[in-house]
Amino acid sequence: MMNVPLNISTMLERAEMFFPTKQVVSRMKRGIVRHTYKEIGERTRRLASVLTSLGVSVGDRVGTFAWNHHRHLEAYFAIPGIGAVLHTINIRLSPQHIAYIINHADDRVLLIDDDLLPAIEAVKDNIPNVRAFIIMTDEAELPETTLSPVYHYEKLLEQGDPKFPFKKDLDEYESAGMCYTSATTGNPKGVVYTHRSTVLHSMALGLADTLGLSEKDVAMPVVPMFHVNAWGIPFAATWFGTTLVMPGPAFTPKVLAELIETEKVTV
Repeated sequence: MMNVPLNISTMLERAEMFFPTKQVVSRMKRGIVRHTYKEIGERTRRLASVLTSLGVSVGDRVGTFAWNHHRHLEAYFAIPGIGAVLHTINIRLSPQHIAYIINHADDRVLLIDDDLLPAIEAVKDNIPNVRAFIIMTDEAELPETTLSPVYHYEKLLEQGDPKFPFKKDLDEYESAGMCYTSATTGNPKGVVYTHRSTVLHSMALGLADTLGLSEKDVAMPVVPMFHVNAWGIPFAATWFGTTLVMPGPAFTPKVLAELIETEKVTV
């Protein structure tokens, strides 16, 4: 026990083992979608396996350009779970800065929400190192896009392995995630998080003097997952077996208030 590394995948594995029936609730365009942590675990492993088949390896950066929902949560765990680095891209940045941070991070794959496609299409000619674009959509078919090569998230998952093992030989001091500033002066600056720092931060969110998250809570991260990892709530809530409520693309007071009431949000 003393030599077990503090790796991000252990947090999801704990949820799979101890809280398999607790839910992740996402408000998507077509309505409420519910998954258990057991299902999230299987979907995350499928994603990890298909990213590996696409050539993503240890140390590679994988960018996400997405809202708060279950698919983004799966990326939060699948990417570091194979030793790659999760790069959450701020959708509010200018096209110039979006292209800059994709290139500076050297993202090899991008996972993109379908309604955010135009922002990436606008810079596609300036991000030559991206090898694959994965579109996260509720639709049965891919939307028309100028991006290439492009993949349908759910169809990729159908090909994935639900029992795919996360890497266990990762050093806890290896890079696991990265965020960029919003460039108040000059170009955005990148900050890298390790597996260890992410796990310790998640642990801190369970303390009484912070958020005090527990399995009894229902948490709704309203800080975007593309901004400072939504204050770490997606990671911590999963680890503690907290029910997660994701507001999806509709960050409006009305939607948030409705979710707080209907899902009995406590944090």
